[in-house]
Amino acid sequence: MRSIWSCRSSSSAWALLASGRVRVLGWSGGEGGGRRGAPDGRVRVGLIRGVDVRIYSAIFKCVKRRAKQISFDDYRRRSGHGGPRKGAGRKPASSRPPVHHVRRERLPGRFPVHVTIRVRRGVPSLRSRRFVRVFSRSMREACERGEFRVCQYSVQRDHVHLLVEAAGKQALGRGMRSIAPRLARAVNRVFRRSGAVVYGRYHMRVLRTPREVRNALAYVLLNVRKHWRQRNGAAPPVRIDSASSGVWFDGWKKQARPSREPPAVAAPHTWLLRKGWRRHGLVDLAEVPGA
Repeated sequence: MRSIWSCRSSSSAWALLASGRVRVLGWSGGEGGGRRGAPDGRVRVGLIRGVDVRIYSAIFKCVKRRAKQISFDDYRRRSGHGGPRKGAGRKPASSRPPVHHVRRERLPGRFPVHVTIRVRRGVPSLRSRRFVRVFSRSMREACERGEFRVCQYSVQRDHVHLLVEAAGKQALGRGMRSIAPRLARAVNRVFRRSGAVVYGRYHMRVLRTPREVRNALAYVLLNVRKHWRQRNGAAPPVRIDSASSGVWFDGWKKQARPSREPPAVAAPHTWLLRKGWRRHGLVDLAEVPGA
């Protein structure tokens, strides 16, 4: 027995055509007849099971072409939502985003490491004399902890540079878990504040060649000269930075008066940090890193 069904919905029409169970038998015109008949003109589509389906031509024209399936990437490019494009992705929360929480690179024990610890916004300048004095005293107690050593450091307004040695990635992590809390406690004690101090994870760079170590020594110990030049546009006075371990450094081109205080850094053990870097010349106090 044959039945008749008029399909007025585009979704129903598309479901029928996409199912693959229907075939177009021909056009039956309305009052005007033919393909371009009146609005009630329809297409006769027959089901395999003998059902005669009538789909209005105005709807059929919208769905008669089966869409080609596109990939998810193609859809994102067409729609403009998501996908690889210039400026895509979440924007950083600040102009200096923190170090991402990714797996650290492998650290052989024969290479020193340049580490940078940053503090949060709102923390007073770390270059106050009282903080430098408290931080140096704290470093004197923790500069050498088994397989971890702090060999040089410098304190800047909102970050601290360290040159450290560690037997491996795990030893470096354990050592930094000791240094970072000491820095935070010193900040809160000196400035009479409370709350978080360290901003994100520490940044590290493994130094693998004598040239890299020599450049890192000059960068850490003379970092204040770099920032001075950026702010004032001229080279600063030539002198050892009192907020660094430069008073205990023995690699200056012109030796300075030794400090009477006990050193707040450990003696280096790696060949690169002991004498390998000297192949490229001693460090001049008048240098400006990055100039």
